[in-house]
Amino acid sequence: MLKSIPRYLSLLLVTLGILAAGCSKVSATETSHRYQMASLERMPSDVRQAPLSVQQAYQFAFANPEVLQGIPCYCGCGAMGHTSNYACYVSGVDAQGQITYDPHALGCSICVDIAQDAMRLLDQGKSVSEIKAYVDQTYSKYGPSNMP
Repeated sequence: MLKSIPRYLSLLLVTLGILAAGCSKVSATETSHRYQMASLERMPSDVRQAPLSVQQAYQFAFANPEVLQGIPCYCGCGAMGHTSNYACYVSGVDAQGQITYDPHALGCSICVDIAQDAMRLLDQGKSVSEIKAYVDQTYSKYGPSNMP
């Protein structure tokens, strides 16, 4: 009987650990942010199949154009006609509000890093102008700004 108590306690602790891990799991949609995120289900299949950070950057860009339109990109995409970090994700919006996505950020870590920084800084209560200043200081070493 005495030998079964440690075994019972071990089993109990493992079970409690599994239950606690399952209960504490928070999905991206349950996380509270100071900004909205577009539905991943409405994203193009290329985006849905991308790494999580890329998916989140596209979701953020689609739902928060007013933020990323005020933030430059420093990846060299100005030569492609991009005029903000937003243009790395969205190539156009029609009269009905239908978004045409730009695949550029799927393969550009600088674009994604800038959007991820914007998300983090918004959660910290920073304004778009403060985020722009941070991005300018952090990313200008990679090339020229794409903002006129």
